[in-house]
Amino acid sequence: MPSVFTSGLLRPTAALVAVVAVCAMPSAFAVEPFVLKDIRIEGLQRTDPGTVFAALPFRIGDTYNDEKAAAALRALFATGLFSDVRVVVEDGVAVVIVDERPVIATVNFAGLKEFEKDALLKSLKDAGIGEGLPFDKALVDRAEQEIKRQYLSRSLYGAEVVTTITPIERNRVNVTFTMNEGEAARIREIRIVGASAFSESTLLDRFELTTPSWLTWYTKSDRYSRAKLNGDLETLRAYYVNRGYLEFAIDSTQVTISPDKQDISIAISIREGQLYTVTGIRLEGDFLGREDAFRALVGLQPGQPYRGDAVTETQRRFNELYGQYGYTFARVDARPEIDRDKAQAIITFVASPQRRVYVRRIEVSGNTRTRDEVIRREFRQFEAAWYDGARIKLSRNRVDRLGFFGEVDVETREVPGVPDQVDLVIAVKEKPTGNLLVGAGFSSADRLSLTASIKQENVFGSGNYLGLELNTSKSSRSFVFSTVDPYFTIDGVSRAFDIFYRTSRPLNSLGDSYQITTPGAAMRFGVPFSDYDTVFFGIGWERTQIGTTAGIPNSYFLYRQQFGEASQAFPLTIGWARDGRDSALAPTLGRYQRLNVETSLFSDVRYMRTNYQIQQFLPVASQLTLGLNAEVGYGKALGSRPYPIFKNFYGGGLGSVRVFEQNSLGAIDPTGAFIGGARKINLNAELYLPVPGSGNDKSLRIFAFTDVGNVWGDEERINTSTLRASAGLGLSWLSPVGPLKLSYGAPLRSQPNDRIQRFQFQIGTAF
Repeated sequence: MPSVFTSGLLRPTAALVAVVAVCAMPSAFAVEPFVLKDIRIEGLQRTDPGTVFAALPFRIGDTYNDEKAAAALRALFATGLFSDVRVVVEDGVAVVIVDERPVIATVNFAGLKEFEKDALLKSLKDAGIGEGLPFDKALVDRAEQEIKRQYLSRSLYGAEVVTTITPIERNRVNVTFTMNEGEAARIREIRIVGASAFSESTLLDRFELTTPSWLTWYTKSDRYSRAKLNGDLETLRAYYVNRGYLEFAIDSTQVTISPDKQDISIAISIREGQLYTVTGIRLEGDFLGREDAFRALVGLQPGQPYRGDAVTETQRRFNELYGQYGYTFARVDARPEIDRDKAQAIITFVASPQRRVYVRRIEVSGNTRTRDEVIRREFRQFEAAWYDGARIKLSRNRVDRLGFFGEVDVETREVPGVPDQVDLVIAVKEKPTGNLLVGAGFSSADRLSLTASIKQENVFGSGNYLGLELNTSKSSRSFVFSTVDPYFTIDGVSRAFDIFYRTSRPLNSLGDSYQITTPGAAMRFGVPFSDYDTVFFGIGWERTQIGTTAGIPNSYFLYRQQFGEASQAFPLTIGWARDGRDSALAPTLGRYQRLNVETSLFSDVRYMRTNYQIQQFLPVASQLTLGLNAEVGYGKALGSRPYPIFKNFYGGGLGSVRVFEQNSLGAIDPTGAFIGGARKINLNAELYLPVPGSGNDKSLRIFAFTDVGNVWGDEERINTSTLRASAGLGLSWLSPVGPLKLSYGAPLRSQPNDRIQRFQFQIGTAF
């Protein structure tokens, strides 16, 4: 009678119990040790035999016994490929008989609307449920429960998930999750009980959760989420504590749902306490002999109401200053001493610098596309140097300003067993760095102008820029190819090349055949003089040809007649830029400046052209940002010839004075063509605020704008009475297809002959 070592149970844990039970049987059922003559495997359909042989703890020629048989069962069940395993011994041959688990052929969803299918498939595959993986009913059951939990997190309390397993040929199964999502439960009421110092509406305006409004279809802020509610409770707590209510407390929070699971009510009970005034600030502990420097960082003054945000900010400033001296683990505690009878508080900052440390190693993670060196060269904290919190913050901001990453975080990790060393981990999250931009403008005569550009700011992860721009407007057409190497040298000197071909036709040109063509090329270098300032030097070549006389404006005709149809120039440029904004996409704080001087001294045309721009962003309130922009342009002839007319500035339209048609401001030729001018002034103001009902969502904002400016000719006197002005409203939306900006306005100061363009928009698409 052959000896059989078997387990017919489906689950590996149960099979191991069977193995133990068999090993514990009387010796009559045990296998006498013998030398294996052969090993055979039966029952395989898809699994490679090598997988089974690799898991077996015995080989031909080994001594076979019960212990090795039990080990074989454990090893084979551990692969997760088999539902049953038996070992039969016949005449010195071990026959391994397996029943393979079914393999998942497909994973399908029916009725899925709330989640992205690809994201759900990926998460299921990470959990062991995917095409080509062994089928495990326990894993599928757990996945079903997890999907239900995810629906609950999105306020879909009536959602149902049913799993269907369909066997098909070759021991495979199809797994289908059928969803009945139902309607999302909406927050119908939010109440704050116990508020007297501030109105309930004032407090609820700070919440991310809201009751339904006209915009909640987009923000989904009327869907209940425990995480969002906890965040709102912290916002409520901070609002009171930052206004002197030091003992503010939330007594209870009740969330109730209607029987039909469609309506949710939230009730928050609070105790405000009394308003406390700060009467003194004390410093205790080791301040490295720099107590005056630390005291200057305190954000509270005696006589002011207690403010929790000021206390937290003071602690942060203290830690940053300690960090500049290498004390990265400094501890700063704020201890208020309360006199309830007088409603007064004394704040004591107790500091302990701990130990001084230096950075052992800097690691980069998350850069799946961008090369390490592109990130490392922006760092100002070096390995083997003392830890400097200011340099680390600057390094993080420099990496963020590259524009290649959606998130940039720096984590400090202690080195095990070495108390005076840390490692820095720069964690980044890649984002699309290509951009396809399409712009359009509509005039009162229903004319359409289009612009387009395709750019890649991080070619092959090298940090280099490559761009191609195309403008197809009626008055100006251009083709520009640009490339920039931001680290042409190891010291951070950048090099840029531009190749362009431009054609232009002043508005109101009398003939469509007339145009000005300007082919050219330029090379420039950028030299960093500080972490914020860069100076640019460049040289270029361009040849400007004034076309045929058909429809030519009178001023261009006279210039062409006097100096010839073609003019050649070798412009030299020098510029300076300083960027201190907190964000390039949606800045709320900081200043940006640039100055550019272009001059041509040794060619047909000799001139100087200067342009200066400054932008300032100010946080007016917690959710309001004021953006100010000023730009001045000035051109002057340097030789016997007048200032070249084809180097004029233009005004009006996007980037200038909105509401007025693109390039329509400035001098007007006797033929009626708009030819710009040698001097330009633009003043712009924008006030950004969140869309009502969107909470703190910065991806969707409305703005009010006011623009003032004009362009004047070389011999024309700048007169403020000739300034044009406009005002209006706009919408800025970081839409799923890219940034979208809409504006609609009206002229405040205009002339009867001005061309008005009230509506303008611009949209960009990332790839």
